[in-house]
Amino acid sequence: MSVRDDPEELLQRARADLAGERLAAAEAKCLEVLSAHYHHAGALGVLGQVLYARGQHEEAVRIFNALTLMQPSVQEHWQNLGTALRPTRRHDQAIAAFDRALRLAPPSAALLYNLGVLQMERCNYDAAYLALRDAVGLAPNDATMRWALAQCCYERTKNDEALATLENWQELQGLTPQITAQIAGLLVMMGETRRAASAIEQLVASPPLKGRAPVALATILERLHRLDEARGILQRLEQHERDPQIQIDLLQISAQLAARAGQHQLALTHLTAALPQYQPYARKCHVLFPMAKALDALGRYDEAYATAEEAHRSQVAFIGAAMGKGADTPSWMSRRIARGCNPADVALWDEGPPVEESPIFIVGFPRSGTTLLEQVLDAHPLLQSMDEQPFMMQACAALCEGPVSYPNELGKLDVSALDEIRGRYWASVRRKIDLSPAKRLVDKGPMNMTVLPLIRRLFPRARIVLTIRHPCDVLLSCYFQQFRSTDLALLCRDLATLARAYDSAFRYWYSQWPLLRPSSYELFYERLTADFPAQVRQLAEFLQLPWHDAMLSPAERARAKGFISTPSYAQVTEPVNTRSVGRWKRYERHFEPVLPGLRPWIERWGYSL
Repeated sequence: MSVRDDPEELLQRARADLAGERLAAAEAKCLEVLSAHYHHAGALGVLGQVLYARGQHEEAVRIFNALTLMQPSVQEHWQNLGTALRPTRRHDQAIAAFDRALRLAPPSAALLYNLGVLQMERCNYDAAYLALRDAVGLAPNDATMRWALAQCCYERTKNDEALATLENWQELQGLTPQITAQIAGLLVMMGETRRAASAIEQLVASPPLKGRAPVALATILERLHRLDEARGILQRLEQHERDPQIQIDLLQISAQLAARAGQHQLALTHLTAALPQYQPYARKCHVLFPMAKALDALGRYDEAYATAEEAHRSQVAFIGAAMGKGADTPSWMSRRIARGCNPADVALWDEGPPVEESPIFIVGFPRSGTTLLEQVLDAHPLLQSMDEQPFMMQACAALCEGPVSYPNELGKLDVSALDEIRGRYWASVRRKIDLSPAKRLVDKGPMNMTVLPLIRRLFPRARIVLTIRHPCDVLLSCYFQQFRSTDLALLCRDLATLARAYDSAFRYWYSQWPLLRPSSYELFYERLTADFPAQVRQLAEFLQLPWHDAMLSPAERARAKGFISTPSYAQVTEPVNTRSVGRWKRYERHFEPVLPGLRPWIERWGYSL
């Protein structure tokens, strides 16, 4: 029987070729069918999918558009048209195609998935979440659906839901190298490297060479400080990828690796090429922040500052689109520090757990050296850190929703209530790390300085290290960072807002300190970097730790630890140095409006202008 008489058998073989990624063979069979049956819808549909898989999106759009004209009542054609339109960034047309598909028949999981991913790209996260949640409901064991929903939750800073979505992920169906790499990368970014470790090693052992998988794997390896392996993956990557998103991702990871090698001009070249491809505007911050750092490293300070300003405008737009928050949203920090403790109430507080059963808290305004200090302490065999976690903040938020007024009625918490709060805290810690009974926990959370009353109430004997650095260097470093915390990102949106937050945080700390009298130690970043061994020894004495030489090798500890969540993850793998001391002077004219508010702190700690 010839193709002219019955094309279906050949078409079935073409579909099998497509499923097996034998795209040339699938295309040839489709063309053979179409040579005899020019308007064969099945052959056109498979051919359109072949073209889409190759990254020939415009050609695929033309075919699927023709199919919607030929058979306007077939849902699949509209779904395929919307899917093909998405990478061409004709988002409104894609939405219209998906809407048409939804009106024709109940949605499939694939339709909802593609709609959800499109809405994420448009920064419409409410709509994206609803579509992806329903897609997972229809296909709960599909790895692609689960990854997309988890990614949506992550970008909305809903990490707990993202992690729950990826529970038992390695048992899901459809774990291609691409999806495996994307899930592993998402877990790493959430600090769950242990849950991704075996998959990462499998990918490294047999590295994928095409699609998004190798770029995702290289990104993971860079984040884990495995730089040579990351570069090796990219060198073996198949060239001429047509997918624009793969091109953007490739430019970004290449820029990051170049920056880590000190090749800042090369990094800037990659980022400049990536920037026009980033759409919508709210997403440009992902390129603009590293661009600002590259320009700063090249000594192009005016351009660097202007780029950082643009990065913050983009990030504020992203936060507004993704989380519905803006510059006028009251910060959680302002609510935490609105009231102080009541002396009569504090008099009721008990002594709590002994110091040996209490964490060591590292606090201080972000970018004051807290991550460096964490690596110093984590290197000690009697201590264990857990990377930066929000557990104290979560405990404070739960208290603020209860019947006890925070912080002026903490004395009303009885022993059972305190034990319950501590129990939840330690349960969160145990879910994060395997804390040995012989080790003390190091809880590094810079903004925990604003919940000093809660720390003092739960762990009154805990040692607290307050890191201090020149206020202007702190603010400049914060301003050049892309923080994931929505609250912190909005506080950093301009120097004036950032300076007010800095002033408020330290005013609160020092207003509560005389009443609460915590066992605290002020560690100055400049002294630490200038005379590292002596400063570390003094700190060990305060913490009543037996001396251990490993504390003098924080960079080695950081590299061995792998993932570090904070923006300084690359810096702490370098030897301790004083390069960033006084860096703000390069931007002195931008600080003139905020110096009056910072001057009291500059003078208090003996810094100069």
